[in-house]
Amino acid sequence: PSPPALGLSAGTPGVGKTTLGKELAARAGLSYVNVGDLAKEGQLYEGFDEEYECPILDEDRVVDELEARMGEGGVIVDYHGCDFFPERWFHIVLVLHTDNSRLYDRLQGRGYTGKKLQDNIQCEIFQTLYEEAMMSYREEIVHQLPSNTPEDLERNLDHIMQWIEQWMKDSN
Repeated sequence: PSPPALGLSAGTPGVGKTTLGKELAARAGLSYVNVGDLAKEGQLYEGFDEEYECPILDEDRVVDELEARMGEGGVIVDYHGCDFFPERWFHIVLVLHTDNSRLYDRLQGRGYTGKKLQDNIQCEIFQTLYEEAMMSYREEIVHQLPSNTPEDLERNLDHIMQWIEQWMKDSN
């Protein structure tokens, strides 16, 4: 069978999705898609959010753009939200979680200020994206992982690699 499709989609900006996604793709021989980059390249937007000073993603166009690739499997999708991706796409959904003080420093380091900074911290405090994942996918495929230190990253990578190996065995 083709390798599993991983939805590494949930998690507030700054929790380490891109670092984990790229490293996992390299180790497991999977392809990696950063939805933000994909949207930028294809101009998959439907306007601009003045309050947050960022473009508004055209979710339908993103899904259309990814549909063929997802059918082949072996794709890691990196995006903070996940409720608009079809449930059939993913065999596992990983939600990364970072302590607020660490997240605050990371986001400040990226130049986040004011409402954008506060709202992202609130989002993490209230586990908004984890809740979204739990409501959008079967509970047993949603896994929340700590993402505070380089040790967490290594542990998460080892854990996911074991899961992929098991999935490949079970699917044969």
